[in-house]
Amino acid sequence: MAESRARLAKFDPVWDRIRDEAEQAVLDEPLLGGLVHSSVLHHASLARALAFRISMKLASGEMSEQILREIADEAHAADPGLVQAARADIAAVYDRDPACHRFLQPLLFFKGFQALQAYRLGHWLWREGRADLAYFVQMRVSEAFGVDIHPAARIGQGIMIDHAHSIVIGETAVVGDNVSMLHSVTLGGTGKEESDRHPKIGSGVLIGAGAKVLGNITVGDCCRIAAGSVVLEDIPPKKTVAGVPARIVGEAGCAQPSVTMDHLLARD
Repeated sequence: MAESRARLAKFDPVWDRIRDEAEQAVLDEPLLGGLVHSSVLHHASLARALAFRISMKLASGEMSEQILREIADEAHAADPGLVQAARADIAAVYDRDPACHRFLQPLLFFKGFQALQAYRLGHWLWREGRADLAYFVQMRVSEAFGVDIHPAARIGQGIMIDHAHSIVIGETAVVGDNVSMLHSVTLGGTGKEESDRHPKIGSGVLIGAGAKVLGNITVGDCCRIAAGSVVLEDIPPKKTVAGVPARIVGEAGCAQPSVTMDHLLARD
């Protein structure tokens, strides 16, 4: 079994593609050679590259890059699902963001992807009972990227966070697989209660820019939330909601809105 897993680890088409794109990037722009080599080409796997990139972005005078890198390496070794989720996130960004033309871009340049992978590290620490270190990661993600995700929140894979300014996801929030959200989205509470108080977002959901989903409510699979909406009540699956407060204005319009990224409401 161990040998089988080792052989499987050597076959990583996402990582192979990133390396190929990195080599081409150095040829196209030699001035980026140092960045590309240190972030990608010097590493033997996506796990090692992720650990390096996260540590470089989160390092500060309070905690060094080396310590953060060791923590990330430990997490990735203990839970291969973290890197599997990163692969799915890279594919999601490439597939859904028209500004993404290479798998290399999210790893090097896109703060939504980078913040999400750093959150995944913090969530692993939280599950391991290392709450203070998880809070430190949350703090640095907020400071470095302007994205504030509580380490206890549960987020699936295949996630695309576009632009990623001012994203807030609360402690008891749950986000399913293959969700897309734009900047200034809040998955928040409605008061001072300390129990389960944040939204549960189903899989395949598209959340438009500036939307606020508040309280312990459920957004069904494959829903579409219009930009600027304030959602305060449960939404059945495959619906489009809009407004303040949000109301159902129609069907979702497709099987999986998060993939089509169609934000336009149907007109009569």
